[in-house]
Amino acid sequence: MVLIRQGTGSTLALQAPGTSLDGFTKLLYLAVDRPVIDQTGIQGLFDFHLEFAQEQATPAFRPGGEPLPRPAEPADEPAAPSIFTAIQQLGLKLEPAKGPREFLVVDSVARPTGN
Repeated sequence: MVLIRQGTGSTLALQAPGTSLDGFTKLLYLAVDRPVIDQTGIQGLFDFHLEFAQEQATPAFRPGGEPLPRPAEPADEPAAPSIFTAIQQLGLKLEPAKGPREFLVVDSVARPTGN
């Protein structure tokens, strides 16, 4: 069961107990709105807990894709890390790379003929 909840301020918490790294990459895809491919080769199930700030890099968590208003946070509370920093705290790293994608190619377009 995956749980995504609002933390304090603009922090989101993602919990995914008993999840494979492949399953976790699918969750990350939803968060960063870009394909994420597991290249670790690590097998098994893990309990993931990730806390990160809502920001431009996490469009899936912005209602309607609009920028989120940043609530005022108390001065004694540190700002939440970005999703990329939070992932590095798990010992993982997101790196931009080129990979396989599916494309739809339209060869030609014609108006329909009348019957």
